[in-house]
Amino acid sequence: MPIILMAVLFGLAMDYAVFVVSSIHEEYAHGGDARRAVLKGSPLAFRVVTAAALIMVAVFAGFVTMQDAIVKPIAFALAFGVLVDAFLIRMTFVPAVLMWVGRAGWWLPRRLQRILPNVDIEGRDLPAPATQRDETPAEVARRD
Repeated sequence: MPIILMAVLFGLAMDYAVFVVSSIHEEYAHGGDARRAVLKGSPLAFRVVTAAALIMVAVFAGFVTMQDAIVKPIAFALAFGVLVDAFLIRMTFVPAVLMWVGRAGWWLPRRLQRILPNVDIEGRDLPAPATQRDETPAEVARRD
């Protein structure tokens, strides 16, 4: 039973971690300020993680009502594990630690940076789009 629990909970925990950390990293890649990235990126991911966790808890809780003596404890442990992992660990501790460590949370050693490919999913290396605030009145008139 512990092996099955750990395998399923680890898989779900990695999904929730990807949602939370990728949302925060996307904000960090565009702004460069770690504290602001956590404050702006976390709420976006929290909706997805909350919905996914509640669905999984409901599914596992449904299995608790079964008469099988083997399935009941596994289902209860999975429901409880998802609740703790999603709400306590992923939505509380992970953003708190990323806020606490600041830029160091996104630091990559040079040696490892040379080995890994540069995958720019967030579009960090793309030029920033011109906004109307950056345009002068003459440029706006020419554009219109």
